[in-house]
Amino acid sequence: MSTIAEIEAVLPNLTSEELVKVEQAVHSQFRQRGGGIIYDDTHGVETEADLIASADAAFQTYDQAEAANAKRPAR
Repeated sequence: MSTIAEIEAVLPNLTSEELVKVEQAVHSQFRQRGGGIIYDDTHGVETEADLIASADAAFQTYDQAEAANAKRPAR
């Protein structure tokens, strides 16, 4: 079993307080490594990968709306 799978398996059994500590530890690791961090506050870190995924989701929504509008008859 991989370490990631082990961590994921134990998460549902943790208390809310323990989950907060785990989240703080993960954020701390991001901050120490510093690579690709765009935004960092008390709520967490935002990385380049997060921004790319958000932009991709927004563009896909826009493209779907444009495609739907293109199928409507002209006025």
